[in-house]
Amino acid sequence: MTLKSQLESLLFVSIKALAVKELAGLTGARNKEIEDALTELANDYESSGSGLALIKNNNQYQITTAGDNAPLIKEFLKNETSGELSQPSLEALTIIAYRGPISKLELEKIRGINCSLIIRNLLIRGLIEEKFEKIKQENYYSVSLDFVRFLGIRSVQELPDYEKLNHSEALDAALEKKVEELAAVLEEASSEITER
Repeated sequence: MTLKSQLESLLFVSIKALAVKELAGLTGARNKEIEDALTELANDYESSGSGLALIKNNNQYQITTAGDNAPLIKEFLKNETSGELSQPSLEALTIIAYRGPISKLELEKIRGINCSLIIRNLLIRGLIEEKFEKIKQENYYSVSLDFVRFLGIRSVQELPDYEKLNHSEALDAALEKKVEELAAVLEEASSEITER
């Protein structure tokens, strides 16, 4: 796998712009190698007529949609932000409401799937807020005032069973039970396959 390929993958899954220093730390490459590979990637996108583009601002890079597609993307996002939330988005929003502030990693551990797109959509809709924690060097998510206002409550503490579900022990126990149930199902499926 080439450095350019690695950088493209990292920038694709990241919901925020990444600095050269961060990319160097993740890949083990030198800053100059990172910058050269990113320049090559940007040129690839531009010369191929791709629907993606690589943008740079203050030595931070992010993959975005090509500028020529802006009207199409604007219309799509308008529909995305005004339509109903998907079931996965509702589940993620519920977890953020009860467990927030919560990191992306913690959210993905609970849900068992990559939540980058879900977080992006919830941020675009203004239902959650993102805050960078300097000590842990990680973004944390919590519900926004718009979310609270939309539900007609004064704070998230007014959500049903908030006190019970907000404490990690209750949710951890529920998650542990789910993991045990899933393990039992997998074990049963595994034994059926072995018997065949």
